[in-house]
Amino acid sequence: MSEKPIENSQTDDTNPSSNSVFNDRAAAPAQNKPPVALYLGLGSLVVVALFVIFVLPSIVSEYELPLERRADISELVPTPSTPVSNVSPFEESQRAIARKNAQDVLAQLLETQAELTAIEVQQWGQDAFDSALAKAAAGDEYYRAQEFTAATESYESGKAELEALLETVPNVLVQTMIEAESAFNAGNAAEAQMQYSLALVLDPLNEAASRGLDRARVLGEVNTLIAQAEEFIEDNALEEAQGAYREAVNLDSYNEIAPVGLTKVAGLIKERDFARVMSRGYVLLESGDPDAAIAVFEEASNMGINKDQALAAIAQTENEIANVEINSLRRVISTAESAEKWQEAVDNYDKVLAIDPNLTFAIEGRDYAFKRERLNSLLVSAINNPERLSEDDVFQQTLDVYYTGRAIDNPGPVLIEQLDSLEAFLENSQIPIDIQFVSDNLTDVTLLRVASLGAFERYEMSLKPGRYVAVGKRAGYREVRQEFVVGFNQTPSLVIVKCDEPVVVTKR
Repeated sequence: MSEKPIENSQTDDTNPSSNSVFNDRAAAPAQNKPPVALYLGLGSLVVVALFVIFVLPSIVSEYELPLERRADISELVPTPSTPVSNVSPFEESQRAIARKNAQDVLAQLLETQAELTAIEVQQWGQDAFDSALAKAAAGDEYYRAQEFTAATESYESGKAELEALLETVPNVLVQTMIEAESAFNAGNAAEAQMQYSLALVLDPLNEAASRGLDRARVLGEVNTLIAQAEEFIEDNALEEAQGAYREAVNLDSYNEIAPVGLTKVAGLIKERDFARVMSRGYVLLESGDPDAAIAVFEEASNMGINKDQALAAIAQTENEIANVEINSLRRVISTAESAEKWQEAVDNYDKVLAIDPNLTFAIEGRDYAFKRERLNSLLVSAINNPERLSEDDVFQQTLDVYYTGRAIDNPGPVLIEQLDSLEAFLENSQIPIDIQFVSDNLTDVTLLRVASLGAFERYEMSLKPGRYVAVGKRAGYREVRQEFVVGFNQTPSLVIVKCDEPVVVTKR
């Protein structure tokens, strides 16, 4: 069907010639028209707009940054001649599951890799790390070929190696600390710092590594100070050596050499000062002022070192003054020894030795007096407790004491009397004496440390002099104990052992 043009009897507003406005403008004077440059600018903008709208999209569709030609998508679309994939939905789902498994294992591998990288595995396990990553890379190749099961196995193998490497961190830390200590002890500050720093990467909370790193940073300076201090000591510049050691301790409070050096220097300073004081005292002594010399020697004795030297000097200085007192003490000692008062003699010998510990007569005399006092104490104890002689070991010991006393040359009357009394006790202690025991034939009697006598009405036995205890027991009756002494004019005529006091049981 052909269209007929529509006739418009109305005025055409789009026709500039029929518009009164345009007619009025046409009638305007020529000098009111816009400049030509304005029309040129508007024309340029129109051209640019047309280029952007129609030309630029075709260029963008063909190129991508950085201005490389896009791949022709049509080449990737199967042509009608390409056969359609015959993979079933089930197989596709299984492949998707395998892909997901591979991705999960890879994610775990990457997480372990990140952990190892964070603790600078390249410094201590580069070879094993590279080996594990190589297996991961092989997994990537399988993944690209869509062999997801093989990719998962490769990822698993790489992950296992990385995890095994991660588990070695505690051992690596121990070895790193050993190497750090070795480097530190060898004076290799740089190596020690590197090893301690690695240890802190492996264990940021390791106090030993942190302390070691701090010490390694000042190791060179500390060693220099210690060397300087030793040179100062050789030059007898003790205060300077002390200062160097103190500075080393301030830098490294854990250093073992500097504190020892400080102690050594402190001792040397005391020795030097002690020698100066003692020299001053001897000068005063030689100048004929013993009292002033003694005061100086006492000052030296309070310095905390070599006190015996100072006291010896004092004793030598006071020798003449002390001679009177020593002679007086010797007279007291002589009187005490004559009276066989050996403890008194020992006490006065001690007074002499306090004045001069080097006096031979006092040293030897005190030793003899001490031994005599010991012998006297043993004799008095044996005589005062003769009943103990019934014990074999006591008898043998007392017999040894007796023979020791008899071996003394020129014994005094006190010792002779003691030995005679003890001899009688020793002889009588070995002569048995008959003892009569009486019971009720119901009580079980035991003579402690001797024998079990059992139940009887009358029992007789011979006992050596001494102290004894008889114990009686009977069911339902209170236990009895009878202590008695045999010999020494204390032998009982009868020893009665009966359990005759019933035990009353209170009912609740």
